[in-house]
Amino acid sequence: MDQVPELKPDPRGAAMIIDGTQASFMSDVIEASRERPILVDFWATWCGPCKTLTPTLEKIVRSMGGRIGLVKIDIDQNRALVQQLASLGLPLQSVPTVAAFWQGQIADLFQGALPESEARRFIDAVLKLAGSAAPAADAIAEARKAAEAGEHERAAELFAAALNDDPERPEPWVGLVRSLIALGDDDQAEAILADVPAKLAEHADIAAARTALAVAREGRAAAGARTELEAKLAADPNDHEARYAYATALNASDDREGAATALLEIMRRQRGWNEDAARLQLLKFFDAWGIDAPETMAARRKLSTLLFS
Repeated sequence: MDQVPELKPDPRGAAMIIDGTQASFMSDVIEASRERPILVDFWATWCGPCKTLTPTLEKIVRSMGGRIGLVKIDIDQNRALVQQLASLGLPLQSVPTVAAFWQGQIADLFQGALPESEARRFIDAVLKLAGSAAPAADAIAEARKAAEAGEHERAAELFAAALNDDPERPEPWVGLVRSLIALGDDDQAEAILADVPAKLAEHADIAAARTALAVAREGRAAAGARTELEAKLAADPNDHEARYAYATALNASDDREGAATALLEIMRRQRGWNEDAARLQLLKFFDAWGIDAPETMAARRKLSTLLFS
């Protein structure tokens, strides 16, 4: 069975410290984070605190023997990337901002210059999150396979078993919640989320599971009106409120591509409609589907084309 990836030293040296660009972000950060955690240091030449934080991060990363990598992004040289990440929900209003990526997703982040002791604690926590609780890995891997096969009851049982073995890691909490949502048991999913330990409550995947629950409930409420919404759109293609509700209903029916297309169509017809409601809902869908879900990646490309064209 699949195992949690071993945190091996990077083959390119004792530690991976590189300057990243928009062109290399996918390979240097997203793909590389499937082997080991990757810190992304967003900095600028005019940023005073960056001049102290970046050397601190480099020092700590070198001391980790390649178990964690560091990618440095100059925001002024990569403005399109910064705008794209900001539009997808990554807060980059100020620098320095440091985001830790693991398994293709943001595991944690901080803003501002931290003293070395606090920066080291942050990195230690990321490494613990990435490499801890190996005994539960088999159950989690099997549960994920069951979920991908649509065997949600089996997945829920396995995630629950993994949770009993190790309640300190986020994966079984998230997996159990998503399995319960797939089974239509929203109330139990909400109860599980209420039991998440305080130190995991703000984890990105836990937050995404909360979003998935909210989106599922909203979609179930709209699903019954799908035929009526289709009739409204046939009568008036510019009825954005109806199209917005229709997108939510499609998502509830697991038509992710259709849901994204409907929201993108609102943005194409009237950018910024209802205080940017269509884009914000699409970001919620991304959270609910998962950052590396094929539908998320496809819709994100279309969103980027629409926003930056």
